[in-house]
Amino acid sequence: MYGDPATIRKILTELGDTWAVVGLSNSRDRAAYGVARVLQQYGKRVIPVHPKAETVHGEPGYASLEAIPFKVDVVDVFVNSELAGAVADQAAAVGAEAVWFQLGVIDEAAFDRTRAAGLTMVMDRCPAIEIPAL
Repeated sequence: MYGDPATIRKILTELGDTWAVVGLSNSRDRAAYGVARVLQQYGKRVIPVHPKAETVHGEPGYASLEAIPFKVDVVDVFVNSELAGAVADQAAAVGAEAVWFQLGVIDEAAFDRTRAAGLTMVMDRCPAIEIPAL
């Protein structure tokens, strides 16, 4: 329901290669760290977005989506469901084309709002699982 194959394919192959990963830090034991590495292996530019604004996988980090001084195509969300809706709203505000909520991140109201704003969205899926299948 939240990630039909055509939408997943569109985000991963058509909407651009600059991904802001919200919640990405240098904590190697966090899922975001490994997913970001897989995205890079498939040619995506991964921009860390985290309050620490750390450089991760060779890319400088930013404290917020608004702080990124260039366009991002996809916003990949690794925050809990209670915070995810606000991130989706910020993604729309900065001109992203798509939002991707990771496994376990579910906010149906944010899904509806984001799609109504014209963005493509996937929820409760992982791009590191989906992209190798393409």
